[in-house]
Amino acid sequence: MSFLTRQTKLPVNCFRYVANSSARCLSTSKACSVKSVVQLPNVPDIKLYNEPVLDYRKGSTERTQLEKKLKETASTCEDIPIVIGNEEFRTNQVRCQVMPHDHSKNIAAFYYADQSLIQKAINVSVEAQKKWDRVPFDERVKIWNRAADLMAGEYRQTLNAATMLGQSKTAIQAEIDSAAELIDFIRMNTAYLKDNLKYQPISENPSVTKNLLRYRGIDGFIAAVSPFNFTAIGGNLAYTPALMGNSVLWKPSDTAILSNWTIFKIMREAGVPPGVVNFVPADGPVFGDTITASPYLAGINFTGSVPTFARLWRQVGENITNYVNFPRLIGECGGKNYHFVHPTADVDTVATATIRSAFEYCGQKCSACSRAYIPESLWPAIKPKLLELRDSLKIGDVTDFSSFTSAVIDDKAFARIKSYIDHANNSSNLEVIGGGSYNDSKGYFIQPTIVQTKDPHDKIMVEEIFGPVLTIYVYKDKDVKQALELVGSSTKFALTGAVFAQDQSFLKEAAEELKMTAGNFYINDKSTGSVVGQQPFGGGRHSGTNDKAGGPHYCLRWASPQSIKETFVPLRDVTYPYMSE
Repeated sequence: MSFLTRQTKLPVNCFRYVANSSARCLSTSKACSVKSVVQLPNVPDIKLYNEPVLDYRKGSTERTQLEKKLKETASTCEDIPIVIGNEEFRTNQVRCQVMPHDHSKNIAAFYYADQSLIQKAINVSVEAQKKWDRVPFDERVKIWNRAADLMAGEYRQTLNAATMLGQSKTAIQAEIDSAAELIDFIRMNTAYLKDNLKYQPISENPSVTKNLLRYRGIDGFIAAVSPFNFTAIGGNLAYTPALMGNSVLWKPSDTAILSNWTIFKIMREAGVPPGVVNFVPADGPVFGDTITASPYLAGINFTGSVPTFARLWRQVGENITNYVNFPRLIGECGGKNYHFVHPTADVDTVATATIRSAFEYCGQKCSACSRAYIPESLWPAIKPKLLELRDSLKIGDVTDFSSFTSAVIDDKAFARIKSYIDHANNSSNLEVIGGGSYNDSKGYFIQPTIVQTKDPHDKIMVEEIFGPVLTIYVYKDKDVKQALELVGSSTKFALTGAVFAQDQSFLKEAAEELKMTAGNFYINDKSTGSVVGQQPFGGGRHSGTNDKAGGPHYCLRWASPQSIKETFVPLRDVTYPYMSE
């Protein structure tokens, strides 16, 4: 960092700041050392790097370890308590997490916290925050990096097995999520924190007046409401606010309870004190009503549906005069993600990228491609490739390493996705050209389904489905501009999108025209696959508040900065020099 020397006329007892040197008295030229009351944290530099993704080839060490852990996890049903501070609680509201691909098997039993327990968690959290915020940043960073090491080593396959069996992810999808991405969030947020701490305000004469900026948590508590589809999101939503000095009530998804419980235990083992993060499974409306009624609500960190986030936001608004702070609201609410194909696009790339984006993890990624716009001139070449690739996909048990994907998450998701396929079968504007079958007798299985539509405004092209259904609108080549306009005008979402073209002038035009249609925008690549530190994630419009998890700004959303001015020279005169002239 470079500094500019600034020459000013100063009173005789003041000092001049010289670039990259000590402050020196103007009258004696002696170096002065004035120690500030407030000391800044000394966090060591942390190198940014992504956790390697293991490949799980047959005979590899990681595959052998994972297969063993899958058998161990499948053979037990873990009892998961509510944890508030250092106490465990079990209520008479017992729930079970099943394997979505074999819903006769339970892998976890857990308990819902009632209103009184949620209120207890709030009270414990508010008190814990006061102490936790005084723990130096360098101590917190050590805990987080210790946790990342545990996740990368001893507990890697425990996390992966819990995610595979509880959320029906294949080995590679679990590895990307519950290993690499989770570890990246835990490690990289400490590096981003270090970088954010580097900024300090200008102190023109630091032996006279020193200016500092320090980061605090927010007094009160943060509510973290996490989804089923990414184990890593649960870890990030709960523990990034905690890293910044906040205390958290973590409401995990019922259908990700085992993997999220594993994160909670790892973080406690690494050194996160009791009460800093409280593990509070609960009925959604009961949890939402209780947290938004508390005057100590300092923020909500949310990933889930638009209606749920809108309900929470509305409740906060209704109670806004009751809060100690204006609560911070961060939400990621999914999307209706698109692939837009230009007549100059590479056919093979379009087909492969679209199948992977639409159908990996059953289309249950927030970023999954759900609609595609394909030109009439390329459709005869793209259609058979899409269908051939779709037909090659094996849908089955996640413990079968040849499975491309598995079951959708639960009976509610199955019914919702099924209703869109039924709609396609019953509409004259829609044609199911691939897949379309479903069966929930053993697991919640829905075959990857491709629909062609004549109407770009049909609900199947507008509404979020969150399942393995891809709808394609074939446009006339001469209407490319009108088709491009449909991308942003036909839905309320703006999470991810991709454009495929070899025409550079069109790509430049599309990048401008589609600027507001996606928080994560891809050129000649699929709309999924963002990596922490490489493509910070989040969208605008009804897709969320676009706070970019996985990037350097996310930590700051959970900090309450304080500016400090400390003066070392006594003030003796109320007048200014010109007044006596």
